[in-house]
Amino acid sequence: MVTKAYTDDEFESLLSQYDYKFQKGDLVKGIVCGYDSEGVIVDMGAKTSAIVPEREARVDMSKSVEETLKKGEVYEFLIIREEDEDGKFMLSYKKVAMAYAWKELEQLKEQDATVEGTVVSVVKGGVLVELHGVRGFVPSSHLRAKDTDNIVGQKIELKILSLDPAQNNFILSNKKVYSDAQEESKESMFTNLEVGQIVEGEVVRITDFGAFIDIGGMDGLLPLSQMSWRWVDHPSDVLSISDKIKVEIIGIDHDKQRVSLSLKNLEADPWIEAKEKISEGDKVEGTITRIKHFGAFVEVFPGVEALLPNNEVVEYQNKNNCILNAGDKIKTTILKFNPDDRRISLSIDAE
Repeated sequence: MVTKAYTDDEFESLLSQYDYKFQKGDLVKGIVCGYDSEGVIVDMGAKTSAIVPEREARVDMSKSVEETLKKGEVYEFLIIREEDEDGKFMLSYKKVAMAYAWKELEQLKEQDATVEGTVVSVVKGGVLVELHGVRGFVPSSHLRAKDTDNIVGQKIELKILSLDPAQNNFILSNKKVYSDAQEESKESMFTNLEVGQIVEGEVVRITDFGAFIDIGGMDGLLPLSQMSWRWVDHPSDVLSISDKIKVEIIGIDHDKQRVSLSLKNLEADPWIEAKEKISEGDKVEGTITRIKHFGAFVEVFPGVEALLPNNEVVEYQNKNNCILNAGDKIKTTILKFNPDDRRISLSIDAE
């Protein structure tokens, strides 16, 4: 097989087709464009389409997909699969909504807040109620009304007794209701936070798309993509529950009282050092971090990934009678290096 000699313009065109800043585990915002047999079509600003399957779209099963994700509205989604052969991302709305719901319920329990839930069914030993899209159990001993014949569909005030998201265990009480105390200290803390501020926190919960960090009475979200300059498969590869870490505040949503955090911003930007040590034409040995249908990503410098196009991957595999996998070492040549756009293109190092 003859290797194609790409021009600079051709390589730039190739790289521009694959805006690989979107990764599995990223939390992204997207606008609902429509619906088809696969699910909900979402535009998240990439140059490829994204789909939310029905099972990942509906939180409240009493509502249709169209009612849950309305056309023209912007929502947060979790990338659960990167581009397939057709260039489509797969997203989940349900995972994000449920993660935030459980976190909100944890905060409500900590506050000993009074909440309102809807009774959805009567079961043995009590009733099931729905609150923030999560179903919980109210034992009969914690129901003020002993007659449950007409209780389905009613809204009742509740206190959260216990909850365990890992076990999907959520127990409430209708008896233990009393007035909420105002939490002025928490509100004061939120108003004093600023973007760029460095704070110390504790890891209190780990999800597929990041970790929640307690930064002093308030939980902030540390997304997977903000954990390290290097490729991270899962937050648990970097963090553990109860870890004490310093993070930078990179976003504040005053309306929803949510804080976004970054861990990698406190580390040196590897692209700055790479700019001084890497040049076009250099022969480098790198480690494959992941394989995509359009090529392989190769770490050619700690925290710096480059793209080896698919035709080069296929040629190498045919020539060496092997299959490349993540973790493999491979010798390459730097063909195109654009540190300002953080893009590097590679070819196989001819031996």
